[in-house]
Amino acid sequence: MMRLMIAVCLCSTSICFADDATPNFKPQTIDSTVEIGYGTAIGDVDGDGKPDILLADKKEIAWYQNPTWKRYVIAENLTERDNVCIAARDIDGDGKVEVAVGAQWNPGDTLNSGAVFYLDPPADRTQLWKAIPLPHQPVIHRMRWVKLADNNFALIVSPLHGKGNRQGEGAGVKLIAYEKPANPHDQWKQTVIEDTLHVTHNLDPAQWNPETTAEEILYAGREGAMLLSYADGQWQKTKFPLIEGSGEIRMGRLNPTSRFITTIEPLHGDKLVLYQSDDSNKGISKRQILDDNIKAGHAIATADLFGDAREEIVAGWRTPNKDNQVGVKVYWTTDDAGKVWKSAWVDENGMACED
Repeated sequence: MMRLMIAVCLCSTSICFADDATPNFKPQTIDSTVEIGYGTAIGDVDGDGKPDILLADKKEIAWYQNPTWKRYVIAENLTERDNVCIAARDIDGDGKVEVAVGAQWNPGDTLNSGAVFYLDPPADRTQLWKAIPLPHQPVIHRMRWVKLADNNFALIVSPLHGKGNRQGEGAGVKLIAYEKPANPHDQWKQTVIEDTLHVTHNLDPAQWNPETTAEEILYAGREGAMLLSYADGQWQKTKFPLIEGSGEIRMGRLNPTSRFITTIEPLHGDKLVLYQSDDSNKGISKRQILDDNIKAGHAIATADLFGDAREEIVAGWRTPNKDNQVGVKVYWTTDDAGKVWKSAWVDENGMACED
């Protein structure tokens, strides 16, 4: 089996991405022995104030300690089949992340596949953690910790298909919120948030409404995308009619008051698309294709990479495009209105990228 590596790409310039300035990135190999790197997360594992890297590899869950990147395995052989996803976030305010993982990955089995575990850490977080199995749907695919209120978080878990679903037809996908009890060995409260989509692919915690304490969830699948919001113990759904189908979805900001959503369309698609917030700042408008030369797009992220309060988009794909290239690119706008965008390679033809 082909071995993969986990790497970080560091920006080697401190200038803003504006006008004709082009950023330069250099790779730093963290681990060259990864078998199948299904998922990564960033968070402070040991409480030293530095962000560490966490990895869901084929049969192991590991973390890499900043700044030496020493590797520690915290779970292994959780199920017969592969691990598939990981969520890490400090949900209790102690400065250390809580970790959950998804496993028993088999996208062809919509009845008996899937597993969800909460990893209970020992005092020494470099040692093996206790894996606590949680009830689950089949084909677990993605998960994130999402803030519901101050000091209250939920683990949001999304399968790829609905239970018993065949070729995207049948039962809808049950997007479930798990609320952690004080003793993680006790029963976790579960709430089905949404169940109308039949093939989903990714979700993103977002602060679309800046006036709320709770985060919202951007949720995307083959049939469209929506915003899921939480208030007074209830979940509400707002569909985005302009997004007809998407595999990846993230929120970003052009400035502190102007938001956007970026997607890869359709599912496993060939287009990177931008939607700006509408005049009411509640919905989206102004669909804009930023790149139509990707293939099997499978990863997207947004971040302020150069400290000017404007977020850039990073996107990756896994199948050779029209130029027979795979890799990761960064996209940035050169104007306040977000009309003109440029791009540069982060990783040019070096890896087939998935999120």
